[in-house]
Amino acid sequence: MPINQPSNQIKLTNVSVVRLKWGGKRFELACYKNKVLEWRSGVEKDIDEVLQIESVFTNVSKGAVASNEDVKKAFGDKSREDVVQEILKKGELQVGDKERGAMTGTIHKDIVSIISDKTVDPRTRRPYTTGMIDKALAEIGFSVGTTKSAKSQALDAIKMLQAQGTIPIERATMKVRVTCPLSNLTLPKGGAAPGGDSKKVIKDLLRGHFVKVDDDDTIGGDFVIEGDIQPGSFRQITDLLSEATKGKAQCEVLNFSQSTEGDETWS
Repeated sequence: MPINQPSNQIKLTNVSVVRLKWGGKRFELACYKNKVLEWRSGVEKDIDEVLQIESVFTNVSKGAVASNEDVKKAFGDKSREDVVQEILKKGELQVGDKERGAMTGTIHKDIVSIISDKTVDPRTRRPYTTGMIDKALAEIGFSVGTTKSAKSQALDAIKMLQAQGTIPIERATMKVRVTCPLSNLTLPKGGAAPGGDSKKVIKDLLRGHFVKVDDDDTIGGDFVIEGDIQPGSFRQITDLLSEATKGKAQCEVLNFSQSTEGDETWS
């Protein structure tokens, strides 16, 4: 059933409502179906593709727009854009029981798949099957929500599995070797070198990305470091090297614990 916005009679169809109770008031946004979870997961970047209308409502179905006074009382001096983003991030997506069940099932499947893809058994360095992950999540009573992305919930689930020791599990890593010339370095913004020692700054920044260092030495004017990093650090390292050496450094991938497709966004 179309929802009418009384001030200008804009008809809103195919509506998903995101509701947040904050400061004693209820605030709602009228969004396009499927776009809310895409925005929360980072797939959709353009908030205009998520909102059907920019107004903040107290009741979307009645077309009741929240007053500026209520918004300011609840959210303080935040801009309207910040308020909208906070409601989108923290609010509950309103769906029917049947739709919620289907959505929860899809998110659960995605969470299990992400954990299987991004973790390993530290004893064998091999990934768990989705069936084993599914069973382990059931054992710890992990509950799937609809307000957070599958990736975010997968991170939470990994921490719970590690804390409760249901199965030995750790984040997958990739082994790399970095060769960084130490001459004519350009420090990244905010990386001022105490005493002008830019070499030490770059070395320390690089070391900070490694979860395990196998080798660390200066050879012929180059800093060479080899070890394990989490896949999400790979892009951060290459960006640092590109800025610091103007493309003269190298970051070689020696091996993977498992597939790292898309890992630059896993952080």
